[in-house]
Amino acid sequence: MASGGGGWQGMARNPPVALSALYFLNLRGDVILERQYRDDVDRNMATAFKTEIINGKDRGGNPVVNLGMCSFMYTREENVYVVAVTRANANAMLAFTFMHQLISLFKSYFNKFNEKVLKSNFVIIYELLDEVCDHGYPQITSPEVLKSFITQRADRAADDPTATYENQRKAKEVSMQVTGAVQWRSPNLTYKKNEVYLDIVESVSLLMSPKGVVLKASATGVIEMKTLLSGMPELTIGLNDKVGEEAQANAQATHGGNHKKSIDLADLQFHQCVNLSKFASEKTISFVPPDGKFDLMKYRVTEGISLPFKLMPLVKELGRTRIQVDVKVRSCFSDKQFATNVKIRIPVPKYTSGATCKLTGGTAKYKSAEEALVWKIKKFQGMTELTLSAEVELVSTTTERKPWHKPPISMDFHVPMFTASGLRVRFLKVWEKSGYQSTKWVRYLCNSGRDTKTGVYEVRCQ
Repeated sequence: MASGGGGWQGMARNPPVALSALYFLNLRGDVILERQYRDDVDRNMATAFKTEIINGKDRGGNPVVNLGMCSFMYTREENVYVVAVTRANANAMLAFTFMHQLISLFKSYFNKFNEKVLKSNFVIIYELLDEVCDHGYPQITSPEVLKSFITQRADRAADDPTATYENQRKAKEVSMQVTGAVQWRSPNLTYKKNEVYLDIVESVSLLMSPKGVVLKASATGVIEMKTLLSGMPELTIGLNDKVGEEAQANAQATHGGNHKKSIDLADLQFHQCVNLSKFASEKTISFVPPDGKFDLMKYRVTEGISLPFKLMPLVKELGRTRIQVDVKVRSCFSDKQFATNVKIRIPVPKYTSGATCKLTGGTAKYKSAEEALVWKIKKFQGMTELTLSAEVELVSTTTERKPWHKPPISMDFHVPMFTASGLRVRFLKVWEKSGYQSTKWVRYLCNSGRDTKTGVYEVRCQ
C-alpha cells in the first residue's frame, strides 16, 4: 500500500531527489518553459534530449536515459514532455512522483495541461516552480496550500494597509500549513450545515468464454469523498475488507453470529491524509480530511467478483450473405435496483449492408461507422432478462472474402447502489472537538465500458 500526497517531509536530512533542471518541451522538442535549480547544467541539455530521445532511435522507450554525466527522467502528458535532469544518483521513482504531482497541480490551477496552457500562464507557472522545488529538492506540491498564497488574481495596491495586514495574516496561515502536521487543510473552516459524502465507485472488467466460463474478472475501485465540515474534524471509516474483518472473525465465531462476506483488497493507495500507522494497528481508515472533493483510497479486487450482467450470445453464419445473431442478457442484481445507460455492442463484418432487429426491450440498429449492432437500454431492472434477435444482411460479392473471426461482444453500463467486489461501509464516524452533528451520505456505483478507461466487459461469441 502507498500513500499519495503533496508533502515531502524529511528531505533536509536525507534528500532523495536532487534535480538540476526541469524542462517542458513540445512534441517537436522545442523548449516551452524551463527552470534551472542548479548551475551544473545548461539549456544544451534540452537540445541533447531533443536530439537523442525525441528525434533519436530510442523515441518512446526507456523513461530514464543516461547521456554523458546526466540522467534524464521524462514523462509525456498531452502534447508536452516533462523532463527532469540531474547529475546526482537520485531516486527515480520519487522524481517521477514529483513530476506527476506537478502535472496534477497545474491541472488544478488551469483545468488542462498542454502546450497552449503553459504558454498562456507562464508567469504563474514560474511562481509555482519556485515554490515546489528548492535548489533541486522537491518541497510542497499540495494544491490546497499553494492556492492559498499563489493566485491568478492581481493583488491589491501595496500601499493599502488592509491589504498588507491581510497578506501578513495569509502568510502566517500558510507557514502553519507548510510546517504543521495538517498541511492539506485550513484550520478556520466554517459551515452552517456539516455534511460528508462518500462514494464507492467501481469499474468491473470481464472476459467470458462462449460457454459462460469466466476467463478473467476484476474490479478496480476508488473511494471518492466530499467533506463540508467545520473546524478540524477526524473521520473514521470501517469497511468489510478482509484486513478489517480479521479482528471480528473470532468474536463472531464465538457468539455463533453470521459471518459476513469479507473482501480481499489489493494494490491499496491512500491519500496523504490517512493515518497509515492507525490503519495497520486498528484496521480502520482514520484521517483529517481536506476540504471539498478528494480521492481517499484506490484498490483492486480479483476474487469473488459479483457480475452485474450475464450475457449469452449466439452468432451463426447462414451462407455467404446472412448472419443470424441471438443475444440474451440477464441482470444479476436485486429486482429493486436499476441499471442505466446500458449499451451492448455486437460486432458484425465490415461488408454488412443492413440488419433487421427484433428485441424485447430498448432500441437497436446497425451502425456502419462502428461495424456493429448497437443495442441501447436506458433503464434495466434487476433480475430480468431481455433478448435480441437480428438478421444481418451482407454485401454479395463474387470475390473470396477473408474469414470473419467474430470479435467479442462488449457492454457499457452504470449500476447505482451496487459494487462488483461487494465492498461496503460498515461505519462512518465524524468527531470534532466542538461536538457538532454531521449528516453523512454513502453511495455506491458500478461502471463498465471504455469511458471509464479501466473496465471492459466482454463476452466471446460462439
